[in-house]
Amino acid sequence: MQTRIPLLPGILAVVLWVVGIVIIEGVAGAVPEDASAEQVLAFYRENENAVAAGSWIFMLGALAFMWFATLLRSRLLAAEGGTGPYSTLAFAGAVATAIFALGVPAGGLAVAIAVDDVGAPAAQALHATGTVFFVGAELSAIVLLLGAAVVSLRTRALPRWWAVVSIVLAVWLVIGPIGWLGLLLGVPIWTIITSTILAFGRDAARGEAPRTAAA
Repeated sequence: MQTRIPLLPGILAVVLWVVGIVIIEGVAGAVPEDASAEQVLAFYRENENAVAAGSWIFMLGALAFMWFATLLRSRLLAAEGGTGPYSTLAFAGAVATAIFALGVPAGGLAVAIAVDDVGAPAAQALHATGTVFFVGAELSAIVLLLGAAVVSLRTRALPRWWAVVSIVLAVWLVIGPIGWLGLLLGVPIWTIITSTILAFGRDAARGEAPRTAAA
């Protein structure tokens, strides 16, 4: 049963993210990009419960991602040895991604919680912060992917083919016009597959079950 522990946080993070988005976008719907300040405030007044619930669930997903990042760091550091500079880099990128993910729905949550006390301009400004945090998460994920890829190419902490995939995804995120899709789809899929490798994969260099799984 212990070997399956690393599978849990990554899948939990993605599930919570998806559920949060579904609640916000599916129940409440999206705010039009050209919406006026008054329209933005009206949206939150009509959907305050859905926005609050969906935002909270999404933010819990970011916390689960931190748990995933800790388990990943253990695998990478054990393989890299020493001070583990690239393992640390990957972990820092993962934590930054999680922190920015916490901020993506935070502005909307703040408006939903205090919708009767927030003016239209403030609601519009808080709503717009989601884009800023989204970009921060997108860029931070590049650091996570490249750090993990470097360690894996050097030590096979993760399969080398997966390190190549990680580099491709990192390049995808760098490309601004399409990078947002890499964060929405690529990073969650990468998280699930990486969690599966951590739980069931074997060290390619030694043919042993990963030590992280028993930790």
